[in-house]
Amino acid sequence: MPIQKETWESAIVEGLFADNSFLSKAENADRWVNSGHVVHIPQAGKPSNVEKNRETLPAEIKTRTDSELTYVLSEFTTDPVRIEHAETIELSYSKVTSVLSQDRLALHDEVAKDFLFNWSPNAGYTLETTGDAIDAYTPKATGKRRAIVKADVLKLMTAFNQDNVPQEGRYLLLDAQMYSQLLNDLTANESSAFLASANVQQGVLGKLFSFNIMMRSEAALYTSAKAPKNWATTGAATDLAAALAWHTGSVCRALGRVEAFEQQRAPEWYGDIYSFLVRCGGRIRRADMRGIRALVQGTVTSA
Repeated sequence: MPIQKETWESAIVEGLFADNSFLSKAENADRWVNSGHVVHIPQAGKPSNVEKNRETLPAEIKTRTDSELTYVLSEFTTDPVRIEHAETIELSYSKVTSVLSQDRLALHDEVAKDFLFNWSPNAGYTLETTGDAIDAYTPKATGKRRAIVKADVLKLMTAFNQDNVPQEGRYLLLDAQMYSQLLNDLTANESSAFLASANVQQGVLGKLFSFNIMMRSEAALYTSAKAPKNWATTGAATDLAAALAWHTGSVCRALGRVEAFEQQRAPEWYGDIYSFLVRCGGRIRRADMRGIRALVQGTVTSA
């Protein structure tokens, strides 16, 4: 029997931006998508000048000059997969459902990594971890790095406060290693308070220094020059893991076309062929980078 395309397409969308996913903690830019592949984000110009006890009248009339940020949505596709005709009849479980569920999760992971790269700020908006020396753990990385400690999160809060970023809506995404390091740096009382503030349904593991803490196996990745690096590229010995801090109004996400493809009883393949396509993307929403920071691993110089 053919698959229910609408069901699988809905499952892709719901999984991508589920409440417990970091991708949901961003401005939804779907309304700015043009022709399904380009996003136009309006950028307000400078506010009007404010003058105390104005003496010169009439006041000078000025026009606010607005601009826009644009970006093109990326297209993510799974390799077509073949299900042999015999497998649809002889197996005691639905291999179609099993295969498509696995491919859907793989698609979600690749999209998430791409968003992390697109949301990662440049070197001017990074801070370094300052904890004890630990072994590097990103693919092919060698040497020692600094662990994350609570004082580093406090530095992030100070940076956000100085930029007048609202207290509500702040998030900090840690990788699995950094999450363990941070928990290890908390006192027993701090750990209890942190875990008590968790909101599992929203994917928040706790709250610390105004940030809702989230975790996934991998967060952001940077080069030794503090430049964002895509997880799809080959790892290097000098790569640095990074945590990503943002405010929901400082980053955006947009979704375009979502498709589930199938070809039933393909005669040249003696089976059924399936694949998925998702067009989506995100970027830092503000040109001034306010409300976005990366906490990059500090390096340890050999004696």
